[in-house]
Amino acid sequence: MSLLQSAVSTPLTVRSSPSLSGAAAHSIVASCSVSSTWNSSSLLRSSSLKTVTSISSSRTSKRKGAVGKVRSSLETAGATVGQVTEVTKDTFWPIVKAAEDKTVVLDMYTQWCGPCKVIAPKYQELSEKYLDVVFLKLDCNQENKPLAKELGIRVVPTFKILKHNKVVKEVTGAKFDDLVSAIETVRSS
Repeated sequence: MSLLQSAVSTPLTVRSSPSLSGAAAHSIVASCSVSSTWNSSSLLRSSSLKTVTSISSSRTSKRKGAVGKVRSSLETAGATVGQVTEVTKDTFWPIVKAAEDKTVVLDMYTQWCGPCKVIAPKYQELSEKYLDVVFLKLDCNQENKPLAKELGIRVVPTFKILKHNKVVKEVTGAKFDDLVSAIETVRSS
């Protein structure tokens, strides 16, 4: 029996995404079982690897036939387009750099700020509307004070709009219409 036959003959349960047919899912599992970077003999000995719980994408990497979703540098840095991502002094600049030429909007807030709490749901809606913009939020607490100071915060909420790693616009206060206008201006530039 070949290595491929041994790996495939191990009982496997496959739950694939709706976009994959049964045959495509099985060929992906076979490819992953044999061609991945795992040691094939340890794969066969492993009793815990009897179920493949999910296959999120049929795209394969050119390296050793690995299977999986290809992530952008922005996702790798920790931000997700279409939602607001909480950042810290340590994660902010790596995400901004990974955004490359995308517009980045940073909501600088505090837990105790009433206007910050009022505008937060509207800010979330903007992140769902503008899928070409990266929306971040920074709690200006003691831990993140160095970044808040570096960005020159004076009042909360303050929205900093960045392009190419530089602050290009600022909106202070919970001024939703001004924020939308500033985002539109930077997006079109």
